[in-house]
Amino acid sequence: MLEDRSSFFSKNYSHETNPWAAYGIEGLEFPQEKQPSENNHGLELTLAYGGFPADSPPQDAANSKNVSHDQSMKNDGLDLRLGSLLDHVIPPPQPVNQHEPGLDTRHLINAIGRDNSINCLIRCPRATYSSIALLNRSFRELIKSGEIYKLRHDNKVIEYWVYFSCHLAKWEAFDPSNKIWIQLPIMDADQCFQFSDKESMAVGTELLVIGRDLMGQASYKYSLLTNSWSLGKTMNIPRCLFGSASLGQVAIFAGGVNQNGMIMDTVELYDSRSGNWEMLPSMIKPRKMCSGVYMDGKFYVIGGIGNEMKSLTCGEEYDLDTKMWTIIPNMWPVDGRGGRMAPPLLAVVGNELYAGDAASMEVKKYDQKMKEWAVIGRLPERAQSVDGWGMAFRGCGERVVVIGGPRRDNANVVEIYSWMRSKGPVEWSMIGRKRSDSFVYNCAVMDC
Repeated sequence: MLEDRSSFFSKNYSHETNPWAAYGIEGLEFPQEKQPSENNHGLELTLAYGGFPADSPPQDAANSKNVSHDQSMKNDGLDLRLGSLLDHVIPPPQPVNQHEPGLDTRHLINAIGRDNSINCLIRCPRATYSSIALLNRSFRELIKSGEIYKLRHDNKVIEYWVYFSCHLAKWEAFDPSNKIWIQLPIMDADQCFQFSDKESMAVGTELLVIGRDLMGQASYKYSLLTNSWSLGKTMNIPRCLFGSASLGQVAIFAGGVNQNGMIMDTVELYDSRSGNWEMLPSMIKPRKMCSGVYMDGKFYVIGGIGNEMKSLTCGEEYDLDTKMWTIIPNMWPVDGRGGRMAPPLLAVVGNELYAGDAASMEVKKYDQKMKEWAVIGRLPERAQSVDGWGMAFRGCGERVVVIGGPRRDNANVVEIYSWMRSKGPVEWSMIGRKRSDSFVYNCAVMDC
């Protein structure tokens, strides 16, 4: 059964030889560790012009006046003057001098200081971090520790990347802002897991993929920090066809079907920081094939099929503070296709809820006050699906993103469309196109 989540073509790079291949840098290796020379203070950059050291600030006014033309010629005609330039262009918005114990950030860009160095780094696109990590060990440790992503979050510097799958074991990522494709390593899972129904969720700096292997339920997780897959802990109560959504470092998984085919009302929370699962209060109604979203700081589960295989029009709201569930009547229209439709295609953008109706090819917006849906536009005509299966509909920062294909005209491509909500009525722009012989199996959005 096709799921609305993520995967891609990839090369199986070892993280020992190229741990940053996921960022699009191939054929590069980390430099051998060496002691910093007296001139470069542990930082040496290499450009097309050759290697040159980043000059440290002058010791006194007299020295600064004696900087000669001959000295600048040593830099092959390049005089960056990082300290005077970056210190004024990018002032620190807030102190960021709190780091994990044992994290060595002394040797970053000495000319502008540690804090200014970090404030520059958190504004660099994520795709450049592979190159930055090659500069020296301090840069590499700062990125691989995950501390840089915490600082990005604290300073509200967030990129939204789409991770999706059109293959049994291959995954790709797409950066909608810079239109960059990234190939992830091939998932090293048995054939049982590869051919099983899988569901995915991006949480923190992880991509979580849940399915079944020869031993039962299995959970694989891809780490953005190590560019590798590993086995994770499984749910307390294994299930599939659940509704789920993530918020920062945690994600909630609600309902679904257990190993005996029973429709469930149980709910679990996954914490990517510890890798552990925690049971939450059960929903009011059991349901499967539902969808989940975060909105207004609360978790919602919408639609799906309940007991006696009846379509559910109600939704449920979970308050993380009170730990209480509340029924919301008429939050989703009746499935007129006898349960054949995919789970609701939902996206939250700007704290507003949108839906893609694959049956009518319409885009709808939910009015929280009136408790009703209104048609605001149409889905991209070239984004095809089978009753909603094989299409992704996701919120991605200020964008609504639709992924679909191959089309009915037998064009073996997957196309990515984007609508910027802030620019007015629904108008789709194709921002990505890639050859593929299959529909989208899974899709998730990582924000970090």
